Amino acid sequence: MKPTIVLVHGAYAESSSWNDVITPLVDEGHRVIAWAVPLRGVARDAAALTDLVRSIDGPVVLVGHSYGGALLSNVPADAGDVQGLVFVAGYALEPGESCGDASSLAPGGTLGPTLTRVPLGDGGVDTYIDPARYHHQFAEDLPEAQTTRMAVTQRPVTEAALFEPSGDPPLWRTVPSWFVFGELDRNIPAGAHRIMAERAGSRRTVEIAGASHVVGMSHPAETVQMVLEATDASASAAV
Repeated sequence: MKPTIVLVHGAYAESSSWNDVITPLVDEGHRVIAWAVPLRGVARDAAALTDLVRSIDGPVVLVGHSYGGALLSNVPADAGDVQGLVFVAGYALEPGESCGDASSLAPGGTLGPTLTRVPLGDGGVDTYIDPARYHHQFAEDLPEAQTTRMAVTQRPVTEAALFEPSGDPPLWRTVPSWFVFGELDRNIPAGAHRIMAERAGSRRTVEIAGASHVVGMSHPAETVQMVLEATDASASAAV
């Protein structure tokens, strides 16, 4: 049985960010789910992702972009037959580490000053990237007409989610992982990605020259190749 591929988007994006990745994976015969992430909190969102994984028969490969990677890290090992993890400019967090902490593992992140805050009735705060700064901060290697639409349709993440400590133990300690990220990622600096990939024991790490934080959109072919490598490894392990 071919693995089901679950695509987990990050903050300031939505499920359509996977559009150029979905078709090639479906054409390879995989069931693909582009899950709509609530973006309310790491533990809460990871629990919802875990419920989805538990509902899937057969092997699963989880693919997480940015904040989505933090959720992959927090899926429990007994959730299902998870065979591989692909971090697409994603957070592979240590226990007790937050997304904000991981972004500071290396210099170069500039997300904080670009955020606008919207107070919520429950006392929380939603954060958005200022549309005027979205192209440069988030997706400078995409056409401006496209990033203008993305800035309008971006989904907010709570401020608390960005600083919520990750749980223990991370799934990447027991499940093989692959990493792809951009050289010019301004949300999570490339140096931080390198650190996370190394400590996770990445099977293969690809840093794409000139690519932004949305490497899965600007370089879908390389992203698809990495996901298929993970699914092929899964199939080989099952033989």
